[in-house]
Amino acid sequence: MAAQRVVIGVDSSTQSTKALAVDLDTGTVLGHGRAGHTVTTGAGRESDPEQWWNALTEALTATGWADRAAAVSVAGQQHGLVALGPDGRPVHPALLWNDVRSAPQAADLRAAYGPAELARRTGSVPTAAFTAPKWAWLRAHHPDAADRATAVRLPHDYLTERLTGHATTDRGDASGTGWWGPDGYDRALLDRIGLDPALLPEVLPPGATAGTVRPGLPLPAGTPVATGTGDNMAAALGLGLTPGQPVLSLGTSGTVYAVGRTRPTDPSGTVAGFADALGGWLPLACTLNCTLAVDRFATLLGRDRQDVEAGGTAVVLPYLDGERTPDLPAATGLVHGLRHDTTPGQLLQAAYDGAAHALLTALDDVLRAGNENATDRPLLLIGGGARGHAWQQTVRRLSGRAVQVPAAEELVALGAAAQAAALLTGEPADAVARRWRTADGPVLEPVARDKDTLDRIGATLRRAAELQGAPAGER
Repeated sequence: MAAQRVVIGVDSSTQSTKALAVDLDTGTVLGHGRAGHTVTTGAGRESDPEQWWNALTEALTATGWADRAAAVSVAGQQHGLVALGPDGRPVHPALLWNDVRSAPQAADLRAAYGPAELARRTGSVPTAAFTAPKWAWLRAHHPDAADRATAVRLPHDYLTERLTGHATTDRGDASGTGWWGPDGYDRALLDRIGLDPALLPEVLPPGATAGTVRPGLPLPAGTPVATGTGDNMAAALGLGLTPGQPVLSLGTSGTVYAVGRTRPTDPSGTVAGFADALGGWLPLACTLNCTLAVDRFATLLGRDRQDVEAGGTAVVLPYLDGERTPDLPAATGLVHGLRHDTTPGQLLQAAYDGAAHALLTALDDVLRAGNENATDRPLLLIGGGARGHAWQQTVRRLSGRAVQVPAAEELVALGAAAQAAALLTGEPADAVARRWRTADGPVLEPVARDKDTLDRIGATLRRAAELQGAPAGER
């Protein structure tokens, strides 16, 4: 009888690190580990990368299989800026994707090149979330730290390098920096923001090995390490996505994406033209305010997050952290249309509606950007909110689509595990996930689209656009 082969996939997210030990042949999850992170909540959103590393080793050990793993891969939160000094330690806390202080630097890049040119060169029109404006912000506000930096990494790059000793990244995560395109690093753009390309890691091709595990770690020395990728790209792998299958992810941020056949270049900035972790593309739209913003409204109202009520005229734009889609980094939350008979449950439902509306509005743009038409395919609902009844019903009601909720959990870590497995089997990582049947789950039939609510939110958005900092014509 052949020995059981086990791979480990890691998801280093905004608030925690999760690790899954997975049977390579069946996809059965044999063990899991989790360790939390601390994120500052002051003027910006920062973390100490050292805690990511400590959480990684803790989560690996907690799986119970780290000492027997045959391969490993790390997926991480996109966009974060990790600037390291000669000793390998951070010269400044890592700037996370939801730190919007670099909005002026993003605006400077758009003014210098124009949105259409940036989309052509890098696939995306950068907002404050992207790494390039974050580096420009660091150089403007902490020039001594920027001058001391001898390496610049994304979160998954940082962790993979600590496992292997080699400075590598992949095309998927690199495509979210704002300084990478199909021809590699954009040296003219890097020069403009004052970043030496020698500080950046090598971009490995899909399916490559990033190196092997160094001695002294919970994993066996010499264990092969896959390239890893960004969290959205890993989730796409974890679902085994085929082109045109739409996904809506409900987490700290909300995202909609689909694997596309053509490279997106959306000059409006709604759709980020990311690469996937294979050889294709992953057009994606992202909102900063999703489950945490809705949960905050539930707390303010003194209600359980599922305790919603239908009806009412209230509209909530839950921009509690500014917003990325639409690009309003200085925006605040807005409540409109209150009446004497508005109930707390109706107001909470309006918060759900406002968060979901932004994502569903962008979905058609995402599918067009990838040259896909998937109106007959269920919308895959994933992320921490996907199993919540209120979220499921809100998405069904506002989309008019069938909704499928995969039974598999921790899809980012599963996607990383599929990458690790692919090193050993020679399969594409998405084929591994399809063999594991990770996307299987119940399908909720479509309901009539709630056009009245959609129209009411749309009208409020138009009225609020100028107050929130964007001319109505740019919405």
